[in-house]
This record gives sequence, C-alpha cells and structure tokens, in this order.
Amino acid sequence: MRKITTAAILLASLALAPAAQAADSYAFGNRVLTVGDSVGRLVELAGTPVHKDVVENEYGARESETWEYRRDEKTLLVTVKDGKVQQIREIY
Repeated sequence: MRKITTAAILLASLALAPAAQAADSYAFGNRVLTVGDSVGRLVELAGTPVHKDVVENEYGARESETWEYRRDEKTLLVTVKDGKVQQIREIY
C-alpha cells in the first residue's frame, strides 16, 4: 500500500510541475548558443543573467553555476562549468 501511495504522490507532483525542456542548443534570433560554447559566447548572445546560482558538491566546493535568463515569458537556465556551457534548459 505504501508503494502505491508514494508512486501516486510522485506522479501527481510531476503532473503539477512546470514543463521543462533540455536542449543541446538555443536560438537567439539567427544566432545559436550550443552546449560546449564559452561563457563569453553566452554573454555575447544572451547578455547579463537576471540571477546566478552556485552549485556546490557535498563538501561545499563549487561544481558549476546556473545562469537564469527571462525570454519570451519563459525562463532559460544555462548551466556553466569550467567556463563552458554544460546544459541548456527552457522552463515554461
């Protein structure tokens, strides 16, 4: 019974969560940001982020940063590690 209840709660929370889409690239007009591009390229295309979050490991060491942008009523989250774009996610 407990497994069924846990599964039902998990499914309900996924249904209510905002839709997110991960991609290998994101278009800024006719220019494209791609996973692996430099932070300089990211700033050139997207500008200054509205927010930055530092992602730390269990020992408190910095692993990466998540840069947040607002575009067309959506949120764009770009994970940056070692000066390169590691992941691009769009949240609706």
